[in-house]
Amino acid sequence: MPSSIIDARKIHKHFGALHVLKGVDLSVVEREFVFIIGPSGSGKSTLLRCLNRLEQPTSGSITVDGTDMLDAKTDINKARQRIGMVFQSFNLYPHMTALGNVSLALRKVLGLPREAAETRAGAALDRVHLGDRADHFPGQLSGGQQQRVAIARAIALEPRVMLFDEPTSALDPELVGGVLQVMRELRESGMTMVVVSHEMAFARAAADRVVFMADGEILEQGSPDQVFGAPTHDRTRAFIGQIERH
Repeated sequence: MPSSIIDARKIHKHFGALHVLKGVDLSVVEREFVFIIGPSGSGKSTLLRCLNRLEQPTSGSITVDGTDMLDAKTDINKARQRIGMVFQSFNLYPHMTALGNVSLALRKVLGLPREAAETRAGAALDRVHLGDRADHFPGQLSGGQQQRVAIARAIALEPRVMLFDEPTSALDPELVGGVLQVMRELRESGMTMVVVSHEMAFARAAADRVVFMADGEILEQGSPDQVFGAPTHDRTRAFIGQIERH
């Protein structure tokens, strides 16, 4: 069995009186593509944000690529270089070109000189099929293209793990396919990925494992065929049934 690149144990998260994560355990092995599904408010995005310490868990332990993410001595910015994150909103600088947005992180985070940063940024844009848009500003790109620039920015840092938090939910339906295609190609290249998304057809087609969360707990997990085709938990069955009716 390959060793886990992500190992989260007994993760609890409180926001004041609200108990959002209730002792979640999640291990992800290298090159695995894990899809987290569940109703809104089930704690999916909070769990993802805890993995790279954008949220501080109330208790529990998280190790990513051998680094204890909750140790006070851990250089969190350095640790995060190995954990790419793509959000619902693209967070691009509107006054910088696609190439500028991607190369900025390489210069600021890795300290690469401009020429080396731009070469690497160009290669990342090629990977998301936007090499020909390198000199375009975000306002000249569609939402799907902007999200692909955001993915290029994350993969340019050569992370060991990619986290995607609802990467397509802000996009018009016809723009979703291009983003999912890039994610599929990343998966084929061996990237370890954890995705929170409502793109169920994509989960069914591409994921190695589907994790169903509700009320701050993981209620069920397994292969896409198992979770979508023969769910064992009542909550999972109700959730899958509801999706399939829409």
